[in-house]
Amino acid sequence: MAWILNDDKPIYLQLVERLSKQIVAGSYQPGDKIPSVRDLAAQAGVNPNTMQRALTELERSGLINTNRTSGRSVSEDAQQIQSVREGLAKELVSQFLKEMSELGYAKAEAIDLLTKAVKEGM
Repeated sequence: MAWILNDDKPIYLQLVERLSKQIVAGSYQPGDKIPSVRDLAAQAGVNPNTMQRALTELERSGLINTNRTSGRSVSEDAQQIQSVREGLAKELVSQFLKEMSELGYAKAEAIDLLTKAVKEGM
């Protein structure tokens, strides 16, 4: 089944985000081999060149490593993975606060709503 991608940003960036999230969430563990470009492209329903571009970006970010003989694998640098994880979380928090501001909520009000939602088990 193809991954759900949209038109709001370039496809390769959406692939980078999705794979980054999978890595930092532990779907791919440090040292795990990453499927081939063709396999990932088929899973995502994208052109292999687009997937190659996404994997190149992930390599630049330090989340994956490439070895000519054994292919790509997830970085074993736990500090780098944690750094990317925190960066992704900060982006989500920033987006949340921005959208709440657009609804007329002050930051404190948005935080109160979030705290209430957590307490209610949302």
